[in-house]
Amino acid sequence: QLQLVESGGGLVQPGGSLRLSCAFSGSTLDSYVIGWFRQAPEKEREGIACISLSGLSGDATTHYTDTAKGRFTISRADAKNTVYLQMRLLKSDDTALYYCAAGLLHLGKNYAMWTGDFQTWGQGTQVTVSS
Repeated sequence: QLQLVESGGGLVQPGGSLRLSCAFSGSTLDSYVIGWFRQAPEKEREGIACISLSGLSGDATTHYTDTAKGRFTISRADAKNTVYLQMRLLKSDDTALYYCAAGLLHLGKNYAMWTGDFQTWGQGTQVTVSS
């Protein structure tokens, strides 16, 4: 059973940067895809980016939604069993509870990220963008 723990959230000023971490543990890890999602108050949970755990980290397959493109970068550190979400040029609209999640799925060329593909979720880490 895969387990996920997010960290790195906090208060940041508009225009600032933040790096979230998702530490994972379990078996058959290379079968999984790790994704980052977020949920703002009174809004639906939305996908940000995901990354495969198979193969070498430099060759990992990644997928980004329109929410992430240009400002967010997903990566993984295999030695630490951690997936990161580097966020920059943060705006007040980025304020949300950020979750990482794991799923057994294939990141094909036309993949569309959605919550139903991910079976295991962390507890979330709060990101607040405010001056």
